[in-house]
Amino acid sequence: MVSILQVENLTKSFGDLTLFENISFGIGEGQRVAIVAKNGAGKTTLLNIIAGRESADSGAVIFRRDLRISYLEQNPYHPSGLSVLEACFYSQNETVQAIAEYEQTLLSNDHSKLDEAMAQMDALKAWNYELQAKQILTKLKIEDLSQKVEHLSGGQLKRIALANVLISEPELLILDEPTNHLDLDMIEWFEDYLIRSKMSLLMVTHDRYFLDRVCNDILEIENKQLYSYKGNYSCYLEKRQERVEVFNAELDRANNLLRKELEWMRRMPQARGTKAKSRIDAFYELKEKASQKRYEKQVRLNAKSSYLGKKIFEAKYISKSYGEIKILEDFAYTFSRGEKMGIVGRNGTGKSTFLKLLMGEVKPDRGSIDVGETVVFGYYSQDGLQLNEGMKVIDVVREIAEEVRLGDGRKMSVSQFLNYFMFTPEVQHNYVSKLSGGEKRRLYLCTVLMKSPNFLILDEPTNDLDIVTLNVLEEYLQSFEGCVIVVSHDRYFMDKIVDHLLVFEGNARIKDFPGNYTQYREWRELQEKKNRQQKVNDSESTKSTKILAPRDDGSEQKRRPSYREREELKQLEKDIEQLEKEKTELEKALSSGALNNDDLMQKSTRIGEVNDLLDEKGMRWLELSEIEN
Repeated sequence: MVSILQVENLTKSFGDLTLFENISFGIGEGQRVAIVAKNGAGKTTLLNIIAGRESADSGAVIFRRDLRISYLEQNPYHPSGLSVLEACFYSQNETVQAIAEYEQTLLSNDHSKLDEAMAQMDALKAWNYELQAKQILTKLKIEDLSQKVEHLSGGQLKRIALANVLISEPELLILDEPTNHLDLDMIEWFEDYLIRSKMSLLMVTHDRYFLDRVCNDILEIENKQLYSYKGNYSCYLEKRQERVEVFNAELDRANNLLRKELEWMRRMPQARGTKAKSRIDAFYELKEKASQKRYEKQVRLNAKSSYLGKKIFEAKYISKSYGEIKILEDFAYTFSRGEKMGIVGRNGTGKSTFLKLLMGEVKPDRGSIDVGETVVFGYYSQDGLQLNEGMKVIDVVREIAEEVRLGDGRKMSVSQFLNYFMFTPEVQHNYVSKLSGGEKRRLYLCTVLMKSPNFLILDEPTNDLDIVTLNVLEEYLQSFEGCVIVVSHDRYFMDKIVDHLLVFEGNARIKDFPGNYTQYREWRELQEKKNRQQKVNDSESTKSTKILAPRDDGSEQKRRPSYREREELKQLEKDIEQLEKEKTELEKALSSGALNNDDLMQKSTRIGEVNDLLDEKGMRWLELSEIEN
């Protein structure tokens, strides 16, 4: 594999905090690499160093000469004054600039410059490039190209930044939390796009399904060191567990040996010979190794929620619109004790507005919401992060309570509770201003959960949280005895937590689906397949005639297929059967976790080609079978 990026002995510190020390790794052509670590371990900092946005204390980042690189930042910035079109095509690439000029000419209706713009497109052979760019913009639902970027939401800005890096067609694409602010349909399209692409990838993401499908190598930053794992996220989990077990076993052996050596040291303090000195030096090395922190199993936290009476929460035929955009219309629902509801839907269909209606932050146009007297809400909102930067972490939670009640009658100190959510004693006494974005989100989550709510409303709680914290939150919610409503684009999280979904389809259409997201996705694909088949059947049944040819007397007769067409039809049936078989084998291989790096890339590319061939041959088969029948 040809190397395109080499990171050598990289070290980065902020004051007395060392993020990583002497880490090295490389990326080859077509390799798709993800970095996983706890919040605050330096994931974004590492990407910024590689992209040239920050400097390292020591070490080197070496790229292949003339390598085209694009970087999607976690919170992308666009200079004010740019239009959406200019932001999408903001690039030094000559072809991209030609497309931007051509699109700008079309928008401005300045026909005097159109011939010149088209000639430039011809000269650079940019028409296929332009078509691909249009497809990307359409898939990302970027439509109003004249709008100024300063008037856009965070989600719209993220989609524009994503369009920009994809349109530039880089050879190495660096992504920092690319799925944040994307709806589920866009995430799944983006997954398929990356799987079919030949780009090399380096990314940070908490989306575990995305990791599993897209990446073929995992790098983990832990305790300032870097650990490398071949395979996708599922393989990483298995291999990491093996590493932890080996480490703990070695630590046990080191501790046993240390006890024996300690006895020898106490018995022979007077020894000064060469052999004795060597053994003393070895003792201190052994002592340092034995003092390393052991990996412990995560303690399950059974949180105590406030008493919840029979009457919980009832939405009585509420309606809400913004101009012509309908969010809800005569929506009625009664929540049950212990219910865990997930809310999914495209961006702009009103998911966050729905939560604000339930919380009373937004008033309905019609209808009412009746809340039981015993309900204690815990509301985690996307824009609710307001922490005093000058306070220490532990003082932030102490303002709420000095202890946390657990479900089995025990109590936990705020320090123990913070430790459970990955705030070590050292970090607890740091100022909030020193925390990373993900750590601040985690602290905000702790302030919500500490209030012992019995009805949790969580709006995109997984954004900016690391995978370790997500596992902790999932365990917490699984044991939570109250009600939960969660809006999230994290499919893995939804599958583990919710027992049914409200699907916002737009224009006040809401479907109540009894199951988790994966079950809903399977049901939707089945419905779409049935609908496609029904359209084919309807099309066939409404045709009053088949493909007809004129008779001598002026009437028409059905045209018979030619010999060549009959042979083509037979071959298509064989081809489609073979492609379906190949697709099944590819899917099994990709999900096995047993492929090496090269095989994983090769089969990922091939499954995209097979899907395209099935679509193409299926359409031709339908055309020929019309004549045959």
